[in-house]
Formats: sequence, C-alpha cells, structure tokens
Amino acid sequence: MVAKKGKKQAPVAAEEAEQEVTVEVVEPELEPEQTELQKAQEQVNVAQDQYLRTLADMDNLRKRTQREKEELAKFANENILRDILPVVDNLERALEHAEQAHSSEGLLEGVQMTLDQFAQVLKKFGVEPVESIGRPFDPALHQAMGQVETTDCPSNSVAQEMQRGYVLNERLLRPAMVMIAKPPEVSTSEENSTTETDDQ
Repeated sequence: MVAKKGKKQAPVAAEEAEQEVTVEVVEPELEPEQTELQKAQEQVNVAQDQYLRTLADMDNLRKRTQREKEELAKFANENILRDILPVVDNLERALEHAEQAHSSEGLLEGVQMTLDQFAQVLKKFGVEPVESIGRPFDPALHQAMGQVETTDCPSNSVAQEMQRGYVLNERLLRPAMVMIAKPPEVSTSEENSTTETDDQ
C-alpha cells in the first residue's frame, strides 16, 4: 500500500509541474497589458489629484471672494458717510446757536447753509434732484399722489411737489411725490350760460 501511494503522488507532482510551466508561459503575454493598466491607473491617480487640487483652489477662491464681498458691502458707504459728518456738525452748531440766540435769523441762515452743504455732498456722489414743478407728468420720475384743479399749470403737468425725487447717476433713486394739475370743472350754471351765448 505504501508503494501505491508513492506512485499516485508522482503523477500529481508532474501535473503540478506542468501547471507551473503553463503559468510561466502565460505570464509574459499578460505583462504588457498589466503595464498598460498600471500606466492608466497612474494617469487616473494624477488626474484625480489635479481634480482635488483644483476643487480645493476653487473652494478657497469662492470663500475669499465671499469674504471680500462682505467687506465691500460693510464699508461701501464709508466715503459718503465721511462727507456727511460735517453736515451733521453744522446742524449741531445751528441748534447750539438757536439755543443761545433770541432771534431765529441765525438759525434760518445756519439751516440754509447746511442744506446747501448737503446738496453739494449729494452732487459729489452723483445724486441730483428731479425737477418737477411745471413739467409734464412722467411716471418714470414722478409718483402721482392725486390731482389738483388749477389754471396756473397746463393739464397733466406737475402742480405741486410734496416730496422731492432724486436720481443717482441718471438712474432713479427715489421718485418725486407730486400732485398733477387738471383743469377746473365748469359748474352747470356756467355751462348753461356758455351754451346760451353760443346759441345767440
């Protein structure tokens, strides 16, 4: 029985040797494919690394842009506010003068000077008042608050300005609140007298 086992083992060893030889022959044929696969994998790794770096750069750029935008919004009005502060100072001086003086002439003069200074500051930043009185009603510049009967202005023109409008660099900042002129209504007695005179 021992001899039989030895005989059976010999063919098994021979088969294993054949399989090993077969594997050795196949490996050289797969080697170029594996090299190409490795190259492709390296290219994928490089591309993925570049993608991740680009993604990180874009994220950093987005965060920096957002931060700069917030800073700009926070301090955008700094220049105009710096120019308005002297106007506030002049108003405070006018109030102090009014408390000390018994006459209101100084107060009126101080307020007029402050208003003029304010107009200069607004003009410096491109803010101009909308001229309304006597002009034809323009819905792009005026907000109609109502109509008023008058013969002083042509029909459908601005008769009264309740609040001044402003434009910023030729773009409407605030419309003027106005009353529009309309011709006075003719009473029925006046109509009858006009009709009678026309008939004669």
